[in-house]
Amino acid sequence: MTLTNQDIADLVEFRRELHRFPEISGEEAETARRVVTFLDDTRPDTVLTGLGGHGVAAVYDSGVPGPTVLFRSELDALPIEELSDARHRSTIAGKSHMCGHDGHTTILAALGRQFGRQRPARGRAVLMFQPAEETGAGAAGVVADPRYEAIRPDFAFSLHNVPGTPFGHVRLKPGVVNCASRGMRIVLEGKTAHSSMPETGVSPMLAVSRLMPALAKLGGGSFENDDFGMVTVTHAQMGEAVFGIAPGRAEVWCTLRTRLDGRMADLCAAAEGLVREIAAQDGLRFAVDYHEIFVASLNAPEAVDHLRAALDAEGITHDEEQLPMRASEDFGLFGHTSKSAMLFLGAGTDLPELHNPDYDFPDDLIAIGSRIFMRTARSLLG
Repeated sequence: MTLTNQDIADLVEFRRELHRFPEISGEEAETARRVVTFLDDTRPDTVLTGLGGHGVAAVYDSGVPGPTVLFRSELDALPIEELSDARHRSTIAGKSHMCGHDGHTTILAALGRQFGRQRPARGRAVLMFQPAEETGAGAAGVVADPRYEAIRPDFAFSLHNVPGTPFGHVRLKPGVVNCASRGMRIVLEGKTAHSSMPETGVSPMLAVSRLMPALAKLGGGSFENDDFGMVTVTHAQMGEAVFGIAPGRAEVWCTLRTRLDGRMADLCAAAEGLVREIAAQDGLRFAVDYHEIFVASLNAPEAVDHLRAALDAEGITHDEEQLPMRASEDFGLFGHTSKSAMLFLGAGTDLPELHNPDYDFPDDLIAIGSRIFMRTARSLLG
């Protein structure tokens, strides 16, 4: 099955429509509606909506026993003001598709066009349009949804575009491809005082000054090895923005990052122990909570083999260079319930980087991405 010229024109227009109307994590209701509408004439056998928030799953069922193969894209945009004079630039102030999720979603829509014309010969294909990837909440919400069990796949595949890699070239390897990460928010509580008599209060100032460099030193190990850990302080706030009050409260935010989930548990324990020790030195109360939790993404060898076979059959070059990445990706959670693999598709060497305010997904990647996934689907499902 191939895409027609009309298909390509329709898909490009769909991608640009998504780009004009971005919605950030947790707000993707209208984006989900646009996906359902676009797929309507492909007549999916089942459409599940509201998965994990605003997620959509479109199922194309052969009616014959066989594996369930899931392809996943992301619906959410970013809280970034777009800097562009393109006709399809964002119409929503402060929000834009600067990660290419509009393109990933369109690649799955291209699969829907083809499955609408010819169902799999066996088993089921599931197109999973996942919400809230940027916060790490989306995959967790989808997998936790009771309806997910009915579509739980044997294999799950995803892709991400990568500026800086030659156009159409693929990075793919088994094992770790994206780090585990989580945001740690530390609250230190003391007692305010008049700034002329700071000794009558309990200030977190010295604790903050000791805590930030100490957190960073918890990281270590080579990124090439599974003992790698990194702590990046991202935000700190203390007291009120006035001159007359000595502070009684502070917050420090940091991101913890490891190659493996087990190492993350150790790093969290070390960070919490450090906070406890430093807070006690100055008689401060403390609290710790976690946000934007991403598990490590590990590619299953068998799933990688299927993708490699598809790449070879389509004549698409690939290698294992530049993997794993330090960045996180919540697709790793699908690997807890299925054999999963993500590939990284080169967007070209002369593009802005992801999350830059002038990034725009290259429309010519739509056909390439859909060829890879359709070849993978047909090899597994016929």
